[in-house]
Amino acid sequence: MKILIAGDFAPRARLAKQIEDKKFSEVFSENVREIIKSADFSFVNFESPIVETGYKPIPKCGPNLRCTKEAAEAMRYAGFTGVTMANNHILDYGVDGLHRSVECCKAQGLDIVGVGENLHDAEKVLYLEKKGKRLAVINCCEHEFTIATETGPGANPLNPVRQFYAIQEAKKNADYVLVIVHGGHEMFQLPSPRMVETYRFFIDAGADAVVNHHQHCYSGYETYKGKPIFYGLGNFCFDKEGLRDCSWNEGYMVELSFSDVITSNIYPYCQYGNKPTIELLDTTAFDNTIAELNLIISDNNSLRAKITEYYKNCKNNELSRMEPYSGRILNKLFSLGLLPKFISGQKAINILNHVDCEAHRDKLIFALRNK
Repeated sequence: MKILIAGDFAPRARLAKQIEDKKFSEVFSENVREIIKSADFSFVNFESPIVETGYKPIPKCGPNLRCTKEAAEAMRYAGFTGVTMANNHILDYGVDGLHRSVECCKAQGLDIVGVGENLHDAEKVLYLEKKGKRLAVINCCEHEFTIATETGPGANPLNPVRQFYAIQEAKKNADYVLVIVHGGHEMFQLPSPRMVETYRFFIDAGADAVVNHHQHCYSGYETYKGKPIFYGLGNFCFDKEGLRDCSWNEGYMVELSFSDVITSNIYPYCQYGNKPTIELLDTTAFDNTIAELNLIISDNNSLRAKITEYYKNCKNNELSRMEPYSGRILNKLFSLGLLPKFISGQKAINILNHVDCEAHRDKLIFALRNK
């Protein structure tokens, strides 16, 4: 059984116009389509909700993505058989956008996993069968503004305890278990130690493979106890003005072959750089970068050193979010050290305690959500 997984699909800028005009052959090169269609099942992350006139964006951090109904048709044209929807944008236009996305994708015959009318519905395992073998697909995402609740629609949240039970259920009902996660640090090509620990735990719990996307750049991979873990696929089709020929524009699809031994192939590509299309990439430079990333991932000390360096570079930007400055300009000035700090000493200790301690964090999250 061959399964292909691709990263984030979000029609913006040049891509949005091509999708709306149904110029799908301009978007997907024929060799990319052939790879997608060669798999028994293939999934792409449907990052943008389908939005109609009158839908209202939700209040959140970051952009509210949107696309038109032709996006679902484009996924079918490309050769995908399903979409993952547990991501940080699927509720950008509220329940209406989520429902319309599900409706349009189902109309194209696409399997859907990772969202639902409530938490129980969103975490349902998707089962697929081929030639007498059964695959279970679990899709979840880190907590942002799209998470389903006990009573409300949304995405399946990353929760290792709940995923443990989902994997246990899946192992009883399927021959193979695939976990697809949407998470990680944006524009950083390495997983955090937390991600490594969590995804290895999923393998220990019984998953046969774990695949991650979200970071808008590709990461490396490893084989853990004979099972593959891919830490970041990069964007699949996600055009963004001002980003050309950089890590944003490169990624890879991963093809998993499930049998007694699980094997994988990766297909690197360039997407929406100077050319408004996705096409396979010459692998020489890509292979060198992947090898470097894999080497770092394989060594805990090297990985921790890299993530610590990254966190240090992010420190002032993160602290600016808790200072009494609003707006991008003031936050930037603070990050550059041009504005004074107001949170320090005991105040900083109190905040750290409320973020770090599970019991305090529960109360803090409730207070912020119900302010």
